[in-house]
Amino acid sequence: MHLYKQLHKTLSYLEKDKIEQIYQAYLLAQEVHQNQKRDNGESYIIHPVAAAMILANMHMDYQSIIAALLHDVIEDTPITKNEIAKQFGQQVAELVDGVTKLTQIEASSKAEAQAESFRKMVLAMSRDIRVILIKLADRLHNMRTIGAVVPHKRIRIAKETLDIYAPIANRLGMHEIYVELENLSFAALYPRRYRVLQDAVEKASGNRKEIMKTIEQEIKLGFAKSSLSDYKFYGREKHLYSIYRKMRVRHASFSTIMDVYAFRVLVNSIDDCYRALGVLHSVYKPVPGKFKDYIAIPKYNGYQSLHTILFGPYGVPVELQIRTQAMDQFANSGIAAHWLYKANDKVQDAAHIRAQQWINNLLEMQQNTGSSLEFIENVKIDLFPDEVYLFTPKGHILELPRGATVVDFAYAVHTDIGNTCIAARIDHQFMSLATVLTNGQTVSIITAPDAKPNPGWLNFAVTAKARSGIRTFLKSQKRSEAIALGKQLLENALSELVIDFKKIPPHAFELVYKEAKLKQLDDLYEEIGMGNRLAVFVAHQLSNAIEKQAAVSEQHKHELKPLLIHGAEGLAITFAGCCNPIPGDAIVGYLSTGHGLEIHTEDCPSAAKLRKQPEKYLHVRWADDVSGDFKVILNVEIINQPGSLAAVSKAVAAANSNIDDISMTEPSTGYHLVTLKLLVKNIAHLERVIRHLSSLPVVVGVIRKKG
Repeated sequence: MHLYKQLHKTLSYLEKDKIEQIYQAYLLAQEVHQNQKRDNGESYIIHPVAAAMILANMHMDYQSIIAALLHDVIEDTPITKNEIAKQFGQQVAELVDGVTKLTQIEASSKAEAQAESFRKMVLAMSRDIRVILIKLADRLHNMRTIGAVVPHKRIRIAKETLDIYAPIANRLGMHEIYVELENLSFAALYPRRYRVLQDAVEKASGNRKEIMKTIEQEIKLGFAKSSLSDYKFYGREKHLYSIYRKMRVRHASFSTIMDVYAFRVLVNSIDDCYRALGVLHSVYKPVPGKFKDYIAIPKYNGYQSLHTILFGPYGVPVELQIRTQAMDQFANSGIAAHWLYKANDKVQDAAHIRAQQWINNLLEMQQNTGSSLEFIENVKIDLFPDEVYLFTPKGHILELPRGATVVDFAYAVHTDIGNTCIAARIDHQFMSLATVLTNGQTVSIITAPDAKPNPGWLNFAVTAKARSGIRTFLKSQKRSEAIALGKQLLENALSELVIDFKKIPPHAFELVYKEAKLKQLDDLYEEIGMGNRLAVFVAHQLSNAIEKQAAVSEQHKHELKPLLIHGAEGLAITFAGCCNPIPGDAIVGYLSTGHGLEIHTEDCPSAAKLRKQPEKYLHVRWADDVSGDFKVILNVEIINQPGSLAAVSKAVAAANSNIDDISMTEPSTGYHLVTLKLLVKNIAHLERVIRHLSSLPVVVGVIRKKG
């Protein structure tokens, strides 16, 4: 009962009837957890009570506190969600269910199971943001008591906290919880480094007292000379993990990091913030380019403050943060300030809206992401803390991670804009999609109706929304191409069995794809197109599912219709790099599992090996309307003399071909072997290129490389 007394002391801000419901939840939690122990041997009830107290200290509503008390009962006890809903209401039941891990899921690894549970929690967060606050309270107490956990589990939990939950706390503006989670994770992951750094900070603090005192006196004297008398001024210390991270990222020594002296000034109004800034700049000179106004343009998590760095006594850098009391309260509590303080403050409401928008973005991202592991990686990218502020042509501000490119900006505006972007005007200058954006730029995206995402964009897109949008489009494009290819392959396979594709009744298709545990016919076509299912095998299944009289007339029995290749088919059909087939070559097709149809030349050495798998070997030929550029490799032996390479390049250009890549061996006995990767239209075009090259006096021989 002493546990509840501790919790009860923190509940004085709530009405008596709400406190009574919390007490009933405590009794239930105590009853169902009574025989359970934590890793440190303590009674399990200590954990949910501690989580509830963390929320109570934030002045969270009674439903959140009840949910914290019951957050493990569905997972670890026979109590069900319906029973919780019956006693405490549907909202509490939804909150408890939102933080409950998925236990009965098929997952190939522990990481995938955790990712799937996190994905489930995001869904619950989108309905009620309190879910993540309860989860953070749960995680904070687990980290406070992580010393009793076995080492491999301790490392896994600490790493997950550092990668996911601490950044989420930061994303929601909950600075105090963010700092504590980072420091606890640091201590769990690197205990020796933590102790060494802690000792070094304590020693350095003793040596810094004299300069700290000088700075404080001179700044207070500056305020005494001004009309601004109602203020608070105090020194602040960087937390250990922040120091460690800066040392790692900047490759800086401990003394360099600790040379910076940090203070905070609290005033009553926004007007006083700017007046205080003037006072500080009159005491010490500001470092150029180091002033940041987060009041006019708040951070992504709603944080507001003025930041400036000054040249202090003896030339030491002095970091100053200037903010109002309300801003300071919000900086520490983040969206919890929505409940901790009066919710009519515009800053608090704006932050709550920002948090909800972020969660909605997560929801959209997870709907467009196939794998839970891919989703959680995207979330990690999205939690990247450093940001740049950019303007749309209409003056709206967009916040993106540092290092973001034009593509990231386009997807931040809208997914459709991202999918059709081709370039941008940055401060009225045309720039490419790969351009890295910097603070304060005005960006206007240029789109084209027929434009579409390029897989190469993934090399420079950094935001989760952009990467997810690109991948989703490419997957849908690949699917549509695979469906078309699969249908064509099935038609060909059926023609070999003298079955008319158009006369197959729908119920026959339905029997086949349902037997394969697929949802629709397009899924079956996609499986065939990607090489995961053999067209011949599916054709035989269909022939068994239809009546014998569905066969076509006798004259077509031995007619073999090859698959027509029209050119650069996209993602479902690829041209083998071993032989680089081009229109005019005799070709064969091979179904490669997961990659679709590979096209080889008939004389390719690889194709000879593939013939040993006749069920995957397909008859194909070039279509009459084939188009596009095709890669081909030529080995050109040239005389080692000035201008030889230039002559080769000029001859290729004269034959209306482009050089995609070029490499050259060291000269041997006065000759070079030049390997050219060219783009040609067909075999006739290639022969024209070879004639142009062979006519050069510096060229000894030209051979097409295959296999």
